[in-house]
Amino acid sequence: MSIRMNEPAVTNPSSVTPQSSSASSPRDDSAADAQPSSVAKPSLRVLSPAEIAHNEAAKGTDVDSQGIPNVRGALAADPPLHPTEEFLAELKRESDALESATPQEILKWAADRFAPKFTMATAFGPEGMTILHMLSTIAPETPVFNLETGYQFKETLELRERVKERYGIEVQYKYPDTTVEEFEAEHGGPLYKTDPNRCCFERKLRVLHRAASGWHAWASAIRRDQSEDRAKAPIVGWDKKFQLVKISPLANWTKKDVWSLIFKENIPYNPLHDQGYPSIGCQACTRPVQLGEDERAGRWSGFQKTECGLHTSD
Repeated sequence: MSIRMNEPAVTNPSSVTPQSSSASSPRDDSAADAQPSSVAKPSLRVLSPAEIAHNEAAKGTDVDSQGIPNVRGALAADPPLHPTEEFLAELKRESDALESATPQEILKWAADRFAPKFTMATAFGPEGMTILHMLSTIAPETPVFNLETGYQFKETLELRERVKERYGIEVQYKYPDTTVEEFEAEHGGPLYKTDPNRCCFERKLRVLHRAASGWHAWASAIRRDQSEDRAKAPIVGWDKKFQLVKISPLANWTKKDVWSLIFKENIPYNPLHDQGYPSIGCQACTRPVQLGEDERAGRWSGFQKTECGLHTSD
């Protein structure tokens, strides 16, 4: 957490009140000497992430307006991987060729092509558990991480231990810069109640930007039939948002395909799925769905929002 001495934080430059004209006039040393108590004393205060982002951008460092490094993902890897025209054309050819491949074949291709700079992010959903099951035999050394927002269900977190026991894979937690208590104090209460998009950005997207830095490729567990945003997902493609290759082995699978494998192979899964939760995210933003509702209808109920932003193009 950044601390600045006597540094005013500015989040919106246009809202700063200009100094009066008297502040720019020559200083009256005698008046200053006569009023020593008016001299500001050094003080410390903690800057918010938004303030830090603005101040860093103002200094001309290599970050965008939200404090996200412009050089990130595979661009920050050693060696870096750049989305040249030739490389993007290669990814398109491979993606087209893998359209008829099984998820296992796609994962094997990914590990062969990008390991040891191939990783996976999981929220421990049924699709993610299915991929973890496959990775345990195809490429068990693949680093896997979870974005631990601080708001996840305890049942979700308990799956981490079950994965370790069953497969010997220890999923790493990636944390935001602040605890839930600090975060809510900074925003005057739970931000998910008033601005869930910003909450997701700070607790998930910002964390993934950091977690994805240095990798060439990552695997996601999305299915094309889950939402309009995901319907366009290629098997293999360049993730413009996080600046690395994104591989979606289950893009062509259906919910039925996923659960058929889970039952056949006795893959561990979140018990909340048996209680009406087809899609599970943070506890405060997830509810059971009703009969006939879309499987993601229980996410951010009451808001025009069905995605956290990890798998959208904007």
